[in-house]
Amino acid sequence: MRSRNPTDTCKLMGRLLMTRRHKMQRIQSFKLGWQLLNSEAKHLSISPSSLRKYSHGPGSFGLLFDIDGVLVRGRTPIPGAKQCFRNLVDRKGRYKVPVVFVTNAGNCMRQTKAEQLSHLLEVEVSAEQVMLSHSPLRMFTQFHNMCVLVSGQGPIKEVAENLGFQNIITIDMLRDACPLLDVVDHNRRPKGYVPEDKSLPQIDAVILFGEPIRWETNIQLIIDVLLTNGKPGSALGPLQYPHIPVLACNMDLLWMAEAKNPRFGHGMFLVCLESAYKKITGYDLQYEALIGKPSVVTYNYAELLVRKQAESLGWTGPVETLYAIGDNPMADIYGANLYNRYLQACQRARTRLQAKGSGKEAATSEEPPAMTSKELGGVSGMYGIEERLPESCRSVLVCTGVYSRDQQELPPDPDCTVTEQHVFHGHRDFRLDPSLTQPSFLVQDVREAVELVFQQEGCPLE
Repeated sequence: MRSRNPTDTCKLMGRLLMTRRHKMQRIQSFKLGWQLLNSEAKHLSISPSSLRKYSHGPGSFGLLFDIDGVLVRGRTPIPGAKQCFRNLVDRKGRYKVPVVFVTNAGNCMRQTKAEQLSHLLEVEVSAEQVMLSHSPLRMFTQFHNMCVLVSGQGPIKEVAENLGFQNIITIDMLRDACPLLDVVDHNRRPKGYVPEDKSLPQIDAVILFGEPIRWETNIQLIIDVLLTNGKPGSALGPLQYPHIPVLACNMDLLWMAEAKNPRFGHGMFLVCLESAYKKITGYDLQYEALIGKPSVVTYNYAELLVRKQAESLGWTGPVETLYAIGDNPMADIYGANLYNRYLQACQRARTRLQAKGSGKEAATSEEPPAMTSKELGGVSGMYGIEERLPESCRSVLVCTGVYSRDQQELPPDPDCTVTEQHVFHGHRDFRLDPSLTQPSFLVQDVREAVELVFQQEGCPLE
């Protein structure tokens, strides 16, 4: 085995210490962000018009709806979706239970998505009911004052500003400042005189909001930023690894639109970016956080929205059960089941704390593997055990989107990600756990899903 140079060893130890120190700072900042968000949710003002949307009655459950493949395909409502929502509201248009739309889309504002849903479903949907893949970035306050490069399409600069980011550079801004970086498309290359690069501040982090329009441009410029430690116009020096932080929203490899077969999602763009970075450097691209379904932080955020709606309904008791309805086993079902596992872990942690406080010894039981920082959404440890969380989250899989009844089950061996007929469609940093891809319920469409939920809860839907 080749001996390690003493200088390299010192550098490695220094990096490990810096990484550990950074990790502790990240956890503290994340917890602070979570507390601020929770406080903000408790004091969130609901307009009188919003309050009038809800019907008052007993209940203890809430609904989380995916959008693409569940309610719509592209701009076309799925048959039964409109009738489903007619059943969820009373004659005055007031919702009977808390409803939150949890989508991995992220190239728009919440209000815009709410207006689209209101038009397509023919019921009023407020921005407070919509959660996009990037919504939890509000909690990552440690990045809000950094200079960040944002990637995606649509009004992503406005989206980033709305989330709290103060110093934003878009891919187009970077192209304009450094016109020689993007040369794949010959028609976009500088013609004749090439101006000098414009001055830009050093980039501290990269935020990937969603799939861009020109993948080759974004991949090239993002890797330029990573290889130059945030100074893309400068010449390459010694490789800085770990590189500057990268936060990615929406890991969906595929999604369902009007086409008969699934389309590429942002997860496919991430695969390309990861592959290019590793081919060039020999190292894995590292993520500071992976946000959106199936990460736990996404469902924790959604639960806050459900809790606030339950309060506006006049419910005095907690929401005991969440039902997550989706079409993608590796996003919607995996995420809901992972969150359910998180809820059970929180309950066990709370029981141990109570037992410790009373001087008693808590009963021990076999526990599932601990969740990774990436599965939690970018932070290690439990950050919700002090909250009154739901008892469970149950997953409902519909057959109108990515999943169809003709598909076979995932391979039973968790160490086997590829078989002759199956390829693991989850993100690289998430483990294949077949039990997490198995839904609590399998139904044909969203209307059948809602009817089943109300039957489970013993509540009349009509």
